[in-house]
Amino acid sequence: MRHRKKTVRLQRQDGHRRSLLANQACALIQHGRIRTTMAKAKAVRPVVEKLITLAKEDTVHRRRMAFRMLRQKDAVKRLFDVVAPAVGDRPGGYCRVTKLGPRTSDAALMAYVEWVDLENLVVDEEPAEEEAAAE
Repeated sequence: MRHRKKTVRLQRQDGHRRSLLANQACALIQHGRIRTTMAKAKAVRPVVEKLITLAKEDTVHRRRMAFRMLRQKDAVKRLFDVVAPAVGDRPGGYCRVTKLGPRTSDAALMAYVEWVDLENLVVDEEPAEEEAAAE
């Protein structure tokens, strides 16, 4: 019986599901918006919101806890340095899921997962690429 087991399985084994959610969370932190299926979007939203709540207080212990979930140093750094200060005093609801139409190939429902304060989290990677190309 599955009483009191709230985890969305996504038809994957435990390790594969954790890796999938960690990769999606890292992509959201790095890019600000990701396009994925509706089921994965609903599964990744609570993971990301718990990470943001964790990152509101910048301590070594909390960085290690975030790294335990994300497993990418760049994503942890951006989470604590850019994303968490940008959300400010918001008490929750840091990201939104916007429904899109069905995917053409298999009719899976698609969705965008993005930050609510997307204007404050603009990706600053374009000037760095232009400087590298100029050299």
